[in-house]
Amino acid sequence: MPGFLTDLANNKVLDCFFGGAAITPPSTLYVGLSLTRSFRGGYVSEPTGGSYARVAVPNNPAHFPAASAGTKSNAATIAFPAPSAAWGSILSVFVADAASGGNVLAMADLPAPASINSGTTAPVIAVNALFFSHA
Repeated sequence: MPGFLTDLANNKVLDCFFGGAAITPPSTLYVGLSLTRSFRGGYVSEPTGGSYARVAVPNNPAHFPAASAGTKSNAATIAFPAPSAAWGSILSVFVADAASGGNVLAMADLPAPASINSGTTAPVIAVNALFFSHA
């Protein structure tokens, strides 16, 4: 799933390189699912209930190795909990800096909507399936 950094994350990178404002990356990133398409403004509409929760992923080289060819991808499987109720039609994936609320740092649209219902196999993002760039 090709994705992009949100305006918030891009602005932080620009401020770091042009003006020297330091960036302190979060030690843990949280991957979530959204019922809306990806949006540079970082707006998401998450499923509620049914055991849905963002997945905590350590922000380190074992999970996100060095960028290559202008992209950064996941090096470990990201597995969501099994749904105990309908989550709806998932359209995108996002990365945030908090388990709830917080700032959305990156987003990617799914290749096709995924309908998640009670009893559906837990959603999984395979290794290298999620990748982000500035483009």
